[in-house]
Amino acid sequence: MHPNPAFRKMPADRNLAFARAQGFGMLAVSTPGAPLISHIPFLLNEAGSEAGFHLVRSNPICRLADEELPARLAVQGAHGYVSPDWYGMGDQVPTWNYVAVHLIGQVEQLPQEALRPMLDDLSEWFESGLDPKPRWRADKMPDDLMDRMMRQIVPFRLRIEEVQGTWKLGQNKPEAARLGAAEGLQGRDPALAALMRDPPEA
Repeated sequence: MHPNPAFRKMPADRNLAFARAQGFGMLAVSTPGAPLISHIPFLLNEAGSEAGFHLVRSNPICRLADEELPARLAVQGAHGYVSPDWYGMGDQVPTWNYVAVHLIGQVEQLPQEALRPMLDDLSEWFESGLDPKPRWRADKMPDDLMDRMMRQIVPFRLRIEEVQGTWKLGQNKPEAARLGAAEGLQGRDPALAALMRDPPEA
């Protein structure tokens, strides 16, 4: 995460709201060799204290999670290259602007009977973003097929102990320079350009 305090002012509730809305991230755990990383959909509980997710049973992280396992869930939002030409200033260099939130805590495996409610909640959350499409639900699946598929995955939760967020949107630049960079980004990344025009207030 970028160390500049100008980019680290967002309170935990805003960072959690961002992570909840994204719903997809990279789960990283340490090993004696290289870290293990899994790309996972997840669902935060209402309090923002836990993230529920599942892993395929053959995932090597499953073999490490017999006991609590320290982990970091990195959630990325809009990001993009910023050309110094867009600032309208002669003393600038290229950079990369982005929004990212890290959820840090302990991963623990849940009982297998927790899997179906977790899957139902996860699909309901993402299907709700597709309204007015009728929502897909697992009861559309034949029971034997659903049971067979669920035997291949394992439920987990991340108990969140720390939330870190970086919203690097040019807040350390003069307003005219930041707006110029946003204009330059508009055709390439309108979501990032919109955030740079009006950075969220802490």
